[in-house]
Amino acid sequence: MANTYSLIICNFTTFKKVAMNLKFYTPKNKLLQQLIEGYYFIVDNQKGGTEKYWTFPNNFCIVSINLNSRVLLSENSIKFFPSKKENIHTSVVHRYINPIEIYYKKPIHELTIYFKPLGLNHFVKNIETLFLEKRMAGFSATLANFETEMFKIFAEKDREAQIQQLEKFWLLNFAEKDLEFMRNILKDIESNMKIEAVARKYDMSRKHLNTLFLRHLGKPPGEYQKIYRFRQAISNKSGIRSLTELAYENYFYDQSHLIKDFRALTNSSPKSFFKNVDTHQKNVWLFI
Repeated sequence: MANTYSLIICNFTTFKKVAMNLKFYTPKNKLLQQLIEGYYFIVDNQKGGTEKYWTFPNNFCIVSINLNSRVLLSENSIKFFPSKKENIHTSVVHRYINPIEIYYKKPIHELTIYFKPLGLNHFVKNIETLFLEKRMAGFSATLANFETEMFKIFAEKDREAQIQQLEKFWLLNFAEKDLEFMRNILKDIESNMKIEAVARKYDMSRKHLNTLFLRHLGKPPGEYQKIYRFRQAISNKSGIRSLTELAYENYFYDQSHLIKDFRALTNSSPKSFFKNVDTHQKNVWLFI
């Protein structure tokens, strides 16, 4: 899939809020809790129906595994269709700066995992190579018995048993890596330190800092910081009375800066976004 997505023109007032029946699970294993934000299963055996929603930029590395499906990728959408051929299709999204439309034609059998920044690096040997390839086609080949284990997980009918198998699989593929240096840099970027100041702190050029981010996270530091501010504003919206207050509480220069970033990342004003999207959910989606 392409690294970035072209602008999608949409009108939020035409959308209806419909909730897909799914539960977002937090890993039970303490090690996995440090690396994985959570995961969810979608199972809908109805034939012929459809589901659609918009998803908005984030800094997670999202791995979606679909059973017996074919997938159509374009610059502004990902479409899933049932396939008569038994297969495991894996989609990895690590970078997008505009909304993406997700479309399903039923039946749907999907498992999606949200890896925290740098989390997936502990499971994929040469993740920088995959990031550079843009289309993460070699992902499943980097993990032992990936497709075999995914088939087993989908075949299991008991949800708790599925979760146990899933977490066991990732623990078996875990590799200890020294990423403390990058984690420290991330803390500074997330604290809204200027990119030039971060580079000076670690005695490197801005170009080298950019290279480190592309290698470990698949996106430049400025983009990461912009999306982090946006997501923090969404998380902290509850209880804040004005956009000006929301802006200053989340490292925006002012209200105009917040509005500009929201328009860039959601194709909507903050007012329209918060009116139409349920930001209390783990998955900040807009159902169509």
